[in-house]
Amino acid sequence: MEGLIPLVNRLQDAFAALGQSCLLDLPQIAVVGGQSAGKSSVLENCVSRDFLPRGSGIVTRRPLVLQLVTAKTEYAEFLHCKGRKFTDFDEVRQEIEVETDRITGVNKGISSIPINLRIYSPHVLSLTLIDLPGITKVPVGDQPPDIELQIRDMIMQFIARENCLILAVTPANTDLANSDALKLAKEVDPQGLRTIGVITKLDLMDEGTDAREILENKLLPLRRGYIGVVNRSQKDIDGKKDIKAALLAERKFFLSHPAYRHMADRMGTPYLQKVLNQQLTNHIRDTLPAFRSKLQSQLLSIEHEVEVYKNFRPEDPTRKTKALLQMVQQFSVDFEKRIEGSGDQVDTLELSGGAKINRIFHERFPFELVKMEFNEKELRREISYAIKNIHGIRTGLFTPDMAFEAIVKKQIVKLKGPCLKSVDLVMQELINTVKKCTKKLATYPRLCEETERIVAGYIREREEKTKDQVLLLIDIQVSYINTNHEDFIGFANAQQRSSQVNKSAVGNQGTNLPPSRQIVIRKGWLTINNIGIMKGGSKEYWFVLTAESLSWYKDDEEKEKKYMLPLDNLKVRDVEKSFMSSKHIFALFNTEQRNVYKDYRFLELACDSQEEVDSWKASLLRAGVYPDKSSTENDENGQADNFSMDPQLERQVETIRNLVDSYMSIINKCIRDLIPKTIMHLMINNVKEFINAELLAHLYSSEDQNTLMEESAEQAQRRDEMLRMYQALKEALAIIGDISTSTVSTPAPPPVDDSWLQQARRSPPPSPSTQRRPTLNNPPTRPLSGRGPAPAIPSPGPQSGAPPVPFRPGPLPPFPSGGEAHGGPPQVPSRPTRAPPSVPSRRPPPSPTRPTVIRPLDSSLLD
Repeated sequence: MEGLIPLVNRLQDAFAALGQSCLLDLPQIAVVGGQSAGKSSVLENCVSRDFLPRGSGIVTRRPLVLQLVTAKTEYAEFLHCKGRKFTDFDEVRQEIEVETDRITGVNKGISSIPINLRIYSPHVLSLTLIDLPGITKVPVGDQPPDIELQIRDMIMQFIARENCLILAVTPANTDLANSDALKLAKEVDPQGLRTIGVITKLDLMDEGTDAREILENKLLPLRRGYIGVVNRSQKDIDGKKDIKAALLAERKFFLSHPAYRHMADRMGTPYLQKVLNQQLTNHIRDTLPAFRSKLQSQLLSIEHEVEVYKNFRPEDPTRKTKALLQMVQQFSVDFEKRIEGSGDQVDTLELSGGAKINRIFHERFPFELVKMEFNEKELRREISYAIKNIHGIRTGLFTPDMAFEAIVKKQIVKLKGPCLKSVDLVMQELINTVKKCTKKLATYPRLCEETERIVAGYIREREEKTKDQVLLLIDIQVSYINTNHEDFIGFANAQQRSSQVNKSAVGNQGTNLPPSRQIVIRKGWLTINNIGIMKGGSKEYWFVLTAESLSWYKDDEEKEKKYMLPLDNLKVRDVEKSFMSSKHIFALFNTEQRNVYKDYRFLELACDSQEEVDSWKASLLRAGVYPDKSSTENDENGQADNFSMDPQLERQVETIRNLVDSYMSIINKCIRDLIPKTIMHLMINNVKEFINAELLAHLYSSEDQNTLMEESAEQAQRRDEMLRMYQALKEALAIIGDISTSTVSTPAPPPVDDSWLQQARRSPPPSPSTQRRPTLNNPPTRPLSGRGPAPAIPSPGPQSGAPPVPFRPGPLPPFPSGGEAHGGPPQVPSRPTRAPPSVPSRRPPPSPTRPTVIRPLDSSLLD
């Protein structure tokens, strides 16, 4: 089982190129504790070397990922100094200080970027430890005011991961119930499965006190218990006391101390190393299945991309030619798929390519036609002027057909603007499609630029020819007015309808529809934007538009209808988007100045995008709701409002008006059909043929092949990184496959009552130093030093729930820490025959033999 940790270290090597995130996912041990709690000293004792920076205040200012590897020779390596071996550990300390200052500065700043250090030594057990900055409360130097939160967040980044064991370090001379390390560990590990307690500075406790009940996991229990260690003092460090000598002194301390000698084999740095090694090994085995699954999913996600890079042969002379052919062919296929549509790689976020061009043909273009053309007052005024000018000085008895031709030709010429605009929109969408397709050529920047330049240039050439053809189509319609067309109403029918107002004009596809006016034109979600906050504010409804009405429902099931708005006398206009709103708004209003909805003159409807607004406007046009032209009318109010006609002229104007409506409906229908076909033939199909047949030849003639196929530095770097990642994942899975899964890890200890961690802030229990102090006024029933046997020794007294009285003859003076510590050997042989502990983990109520005035006497002793 000890071979698992070296295997994880090999995984660390395999992932060294993949960044910090991968390192954090591997099983390891994070050392957490308050400032100056002795974390760095514990690590140095584990290594048996002085190699960490020392000083007052916050010294560890960056996480140190420390990998210990059992080896025959002793040296250190840094990840940021690849290939350099450090045999002098003073140089290791200096390198840590230099690397820390490089990122954080020299004035106590902190950083979450780790320093990676690996130490090979015959004196270590294989471990992976992370030394984290100590928890501090008050900022010093250049530290920000929120230094406590920053350090806490940094620690949480490590210990919150399920793959991380937590080594919670607490000094023995402080109240354990207020341990910051244990509180943080409890937040991320409430079950205590990953937390190991370490008690330091046992030799610095006040005389007459000890941490025996803590180390026996009775006073403030943890599921995995506590291990006590004794580090070197600052005097020992300044005096260059050897760590090996310090470990011997630690061993002597535990063997000679009466409170700890019965558990000396379970205390000290060597035992801590052994426990950590076992716990980390078990933890690795427990987490490897999930880690293997994660690696396999990562491998599958990059396998397709890596497959392309595997066949990369830079020395192959035909490589560039093959790559050029493949790239051009791929570009051609992608362009055709985007225009013609395909189930591969469907864009679910926005319309693009052929779908957007279809929308231009069937929504935007008809909308532009009607928006441009329809101005009733202006048209009637032009007709009246034409009739009067044709009659001249005479008063005409009949309606002149020349007025009809003059007005129709003028209306047909106006169609040039929308037609040319539709060509521009399609051209822009084709260029956007080309740019999206050339993204796959980014591997070769020059090829990408040349392809985009050549194809875009050809699209602009075709744009000019298409526009010429579109203008030719308009001129053809102007050249001959065919009044014998089968759909034209003629003069007789126009005069019969002269008393009627033709509501359905150019662009209204409902003109020739059957009487069934309830055909649904459009459905969709819209937000009613102008409802006041007191009445519920803006709300989203499901709208249904027919040729007669606009209805909205609570939802798309269309069961609960909220309102039905008739379309008579309605028009649509744009509304400026408010500063605070991201919605695009249009409004419906009544031309007769009536309320549209309840007591609102306008019904403001909001969409998420301008394209959606345009689409709804196009649908409203089909239903006979036209854009507002009031601004244009107001500009002409000097003439239009004062213009009057005699009854005969008014009848003639109405007749010509009906004739123009009828003929323009024919022209409009023809133009709506021919313009998309013209654009499709002269632009889109021609561009596709050019890409398939001529693009490659243009690329060969434009530039040298070697220059075209010169790979970008970013792509070369990405290819190398992807191949390294692929190899690292393969190696990692192979390493994990070498691990025998038949070995069963040690089960976790049973749960303990650790409710003290939650209650610590409300009512912290007495610290071990105050609990075990002797009293002065009453003769103690337990030894004065408080360092007798554990309170679990059976008592001869009748009390069963209270702690039994230590069974030793007479009071003993405090034991010295030197050779006199063996003053009580006669008591040692009787320990194995003791009954199992009967004291629960909670503190029992005071018994007659336990003084009840411990706290007041503690304060007097401190004085």
